[in-house]
Amino acid sequence: MQVWETSQTGSLSSLSSVESITDSTSSNRSLGKISGGNVTGNMNKNAGGVNLLFNFSESMHNNVNQYHHQRHHQHHPQYNFQQNCVKRHPTHPPASPNNHTHHPGRRKSDNKASTYGMNYLLSNYGNYVSSGTGTPWKTRKYSPGVDGLHEEVVDFYNFMSPRPEEAAMRKEVVDRIETVIKELWPTADVQIFGSFSTGLYLPTSDIDLVVFGKWECPPLQQLEQALRKHNVAEPFSIKVLDKATVPIIKLTDQETEVKVDISFNVETGVKAAFFIKDYTRRYPVLPYMIFVLKQFLLQRDLNEVFTGGISSYSLILMVISFLQLHPRIDASNPNINLGILLIEFFELYGRHFNYLKTGIRVKNGGAYMAKEDMMKVMTNGYRPSMLCIEDPLMPGNDVGRSSYGAMQVQQVFDYAYIVLSHAMSPLARSYPNKDIDSALGRIIKVTQEVIDYREWIMTKWGGRHLARMESQGKSSVCNLCLPC
Repeated sequence: MQVWETSQTGSLSSLSSVESITDSTSSNRSLGKISGGNVTGNMNKNAGGVNLLFNFSESMHNNVNQYHHQRHHQHHPQYNFQQNCVKRHPTHPPASPNNHTHHPGRRKSDNKASTYGMNYLLSNYGNYVSSGTGTPWKTRKYSPGVDGLHEEVVDFYNFMSPRPEEAAMRKEVVDRIETVIKELWPTADVQIFGSFSTGLYLPTSDIDLVVFGKWECPPLQQLEQALRKHNVAEPFSIKVLDKATVPIIKLTDQETEVKVDISFNVETGVKAAFFIKDYTRRYPVLPYMIFVLKQFLLQRDLNEVFTGGISSYSLILMVISFLQLHPRIDASNPNINLGILLIEFFELYGRHFNYLKTGIRVKNGGAYMAKEDMMKVMTNGYRPSMLCIEDPLMPGNDVGRSSYGAMQVQQVFDYAYIVLSHAMSPLARSYPNKDIDSALGRIIKVTQEVIDYREWIMTKWGGRHLARMESQGKSSVCNLCLPC
């Protein structure tokens, strides 16, 4: 197993390799036992011998485990789904899979990607999910061990990456909202940031917009009334969060069901998008990791702060830090084994990282910092949060400050590490269904609702996209024919 150590001077060393997982058949938690309990990462020297990374209190760990397992047992397939799912899915079988279609007029659940109760459906109604196992990206047989996991991560990324039709649909959503904004304030500047800007968005991800203009305070109510007047959003979806740290309007587009967040005069989001794009160029493996991890959290409703999870920005900074401080792999190499990286990411943040005492710094090559040192530079008298991540664009800001459910995220990361470690063991190769099983599918599923939604987008926007491409092509030809 991968165990990382550092001396008090902050030098990093690797004791062993994650590849040894493939030689281990142990199924108990001793997989994660650490020897020595020394500090991990390029720790600030002022932290001295404080055990920042490995000494997360076991008693607190167990208490948090017990509390969150009681509240969120649906995130762990080994728990009894049947008792909880029978109430939601009566004993009569569901409709035929052929009847699965996307109905934009019908009210949907807030999270199409949620896999709550999915294992129960798969076990009781084998044909309910037309993809068979909730793993539509798996269309071939993979190599054994971490090489196969690498291949599957690549296939998942290719399957879930944005299609031209999805981008075209989202552009129409932005255009509709921008038209309303320009009608109110003709000189306003509307910019896209977040995942739609960076290209790191899943099929059901939000669109983040920021409006720049001259106002004494954000005109939230004025824009809300205009959006209602033009019937841009679903009637009950518009919410004005004027008391939030960053006041925003949240809405769901009437035609597409795409969720949109609108803020005013906030430059950090646009800067963060450029920052993320820069790191995707530095680390070619970053988008692959982000897509898998985003889906992993999204289907468990842990992808947003107000649902008890962490923000996408926090997740991306955690991955960047992991790649920066990896003790033995050059993360800028595009040929790294993604299976190994994914397991080691879950190992680090699921069981080794000391959330009580350690903060994450990404700037200047990255480092792990003692929270006591980070507190000295924090603004407005804030104390470091449980998941403390220094904002590389605003060093006094703690990106994880509002992530009150960070320890729940730690729990599911630990769970994923255990599951994937077992899936890589030689014992897994002797399973009866080894040829149809998906290693990645043990922690990630794509719901039929998401598949139907993407097919609906392809059908509705496919023709528009082709027409637009042809129009642009003809325009280009005509421009070439114009006299100089």
